[in-house]
Amino acid sequence: MRFFIHMAYRGAPFHGWQRQPQEPTVQSMTERAFATLLRLPHVEVTGAGRTDAGVNARMMIAHVDIPDDAASAIVADSSSFLRSLNALTGRDIAIYSLTEVASDAHARFDATARTYRYFVHTGKDPFAGALSWQAPPTLDFEAMNAAAALLLGRHDFTSFAKLHSDTKTNICTVTSAGWHAMGARRFFFEITADRFLRNMVRAVVGTLVDVGRHKTEPTDIIAVRDSLDRCSAGTSMPGEPLFLWNIEYPYYEAATPL
Repeated sequence: MRFFIHMAYRGAPFHGWQRQPQEPTVQSMTERAFATLLRLPHVEVTGAGRTDAGVNARMMIAHVDIPDDAASAIVADSSSFLRSLNALTGRDIAIYSLTEVASDAHARFDATARTYRYFVHTGKDPFAGALSWQAPPTLDFEAMNAAAALLLGRHDFTSFAKLHSDTKTNICTVTSAGWHAMGARRFFFEITADRFLRNMVRAVVGTLVDVGRHKTEPTDIIAVRDSLDRCSAGTSMPGEPLFLWNIEYPYYEAATPL
């Protein structure tokens, strides 16, 4: 039986989502927890995406195939299984639910939209911690929003992608992008697209910050985007303030407790 896993994690202790030899990752930690609990040599967990080192997930959806006998027990008492599973994943990974889905449902390929948020604060704030980037107090959010609006639509985002990645195409469709205030000194950038490239959001934010610092004009982002040259875009921002915020499916909706 195939299950969708609704989970969240803090990215700082891990070298990203994807399994790596000799390095702690969210995927390997989750797979180890399932294998231990199910008493199997290995359980493969497939995520909706691959977050980079340090990047957090308010919502990650993954799928896992579980033998029928064990799956029946999970369906009969899912709360007990979840408690045991969460005890094995540690404090930095939370698994909220397991939902039975069709045998061909795919956490990665069936997702229709993904949303990321990047958090910043202006001025020193001892409570923001590592999960928000300290921005200069003069950052021009109006100019950054003007630039962000020019990213909407279907485009080649090679300029914002990590070099030498293994993706077949760098075409993405961005449906929304903009900065939002959370108070007098706290803001977040939210972007939604059908797919994202490695390092894409962090490079987009770095490029927008250059606009906010008046190093470049809002319309300059068009030339950056169309150059298909990573060197023309802004610096890659730190990963810790970035969150995979939401994932959408045509047949599944997860209720996030956060």
